[in-house]
Amino acid sequence: MNLPFRLQLEKRSEDVPKWLPVLTALGSVVLAFIVSGIVLASIGGDPLKAGQFFFDATFGSWPVFADTLVKATPLIMVGLACSIAFKMKLWNIGAEGQFYLGAFFASLVVLIPIVPPETPKGIVIGLMVIMGMLGGALWGFIPGFLKAKYQVNEIITTLMLNYIAIFWNNFWIFDQWSDAGFQMTPQFDKVAWLPRLADYAKEVKAFSGITLHLGVVFGIVAAVIVWWIMDRSQWGYEIKLIGDNPNAAKYAGLNIARNIILVMMFSGALAGLAGMSEVTGVVHRLQERISPGYGFTGIIVAWLAKLNPFAVIVVSILFGALIVAGREIQPSGLSNMLQGIILFFLISSDVLLRYKISFVRATPKTEAAV
Repeated sequence: MNLPFRLQLEKRSEDVPKWLPVLTALGSVVLAFIVSGIVLASIGGDPLKAGQFFFDATFGSWPVFADTLVKATPLIMVGLACSIAFKMKLWNIGAEGQFYLGAFFASLVVLIPIVPPETPKGIVIGLMVIMGMLGGALWGFIPGFLKAKYQVNEIITTLMLNYIAIFWNNFWIFDQWSDAGFQMTPQFDKVAWLPRLADYAKEVKAFSGITLHLGVVFGIVAAVIVWWIMDRSQWGYEIKLIGDNPNAAKYAGLNIARNIILVMMFSGALAGLAGMSEVTGVVHRLQERISPGYGFTGIIVAWLAKLNPFAVIVVSILFGALIVAGREIQPSGLSNMLQGIILFFLISSDVLLRYKISFVRATPKTEAAV
């Protein structure tokens, strides 16, 4: 059957409209929810009831929204870590390993210990922040150096370093620091816990049982810093120039190798800060599987936010909600399926940013050409 119109793709020759990336990101989320609803209905579920349950379990009250923010906190920092690397066209797939190394280095402060037990809480937390970022930066330096000096593909190196980081943690958790043979270290002293709202329940009754901790502030501050670097600093200009046109950057005299290393280290430091936040704000010990895949989910967060630091916060809250809902909603794999569908539509929507899509009236000549 011959249709009166045909679909035509034409490569964009002008800049993409500013509203289009936002629209495609929102469209990816909406389509993902629609398709997930269809799948749920096909197996006998009720999509409307599931949607209502999802909202109630994640945003329906202050306590559950606080839980959502707790899960969103590491995603904010990991999403920022991925965003700043992707801006320079460096494909950091190693945020998961950098997260683990950040958690490990931060834990050293109390497990060796680096400071005596009577050290004030502010100093302990500050030192753990520095150590966490140092651990993540170290794990970012390795692929950055290999990329800068030997042109080794950073996708491969960062991906492989994830497994090394996880098994490195497991060696210490299972053997050297195991708590009575369990797959975790002894619990940290409270001096190494990030302050939580629940700690102030005596002063404010509404904070009772609320586990939201100071890590969320770390994430917001990190977003402001990344925004300032990318939009207001000379280094941010260099990062974007190298990412957009390496030849022009080289011609302008920029040190591309040095910037590759610095960006990968900064990206790793942000992911390491996320690991530090998780061990000090949530679990209060180093343990196996401290991350349910934050490093990989952060990649989706960064792309869905179109590498915008403030949009990363909003998208992280959405994915934090998916994690929280995933513990309650049935079937249990629904939230993971939703994340996968969002990623699929997000990648597919990139066509709209590269090509104009138009419908052209078919003529005998165009039909013959087709």
